[in-house]
Amino acid sequence: MVPTLGESVTEATVSTWFKKVGDTVAQDEMLCELETDKVSVEVPAPAAGVLTEILKNEGETVEAGGKLAVLSSGAGAAAAARSPSAGSTRPWPPAPRPPPPLRPRLPHRAPRFRPTTPPAKSGSR
Repeated sequence: MVPTLGESVTEATVSTWFKKVGDTVAQDEMLCELETDKVSVEVPAPAAGVLTEILKNEGETVEAGGKLAVLSSGAGAAAAARSPSAGSTRPWPPAPRPPPPLRPRLPHRAPRFRPTTPPAKSGSR
């Protein structure tokens, strides 16, 4: 759905789609960008799922509150999202990150003895 665009703004133009039909999207991942005469607005995905249909292409005008695309969610979409043949170019599941490199340990050093009182002076008085 087209989000609220502002007080006096009633329509926008689809400038860029970041996803294409068949792509798996996470909740709050950016789907597209809309432009008005005052502002550019990025449209996040309302839920995780698969983008099954784009209703408004780049360059088309959309009304505030209008439908932009169809996002499938649920068991069927989750199964399709896990399938490597679902059209997504990302590997599933994501590759684990390697552990950070270990820093070499420095040898232990005993603290140096420092007297708290000044040493006695040698000499006569």
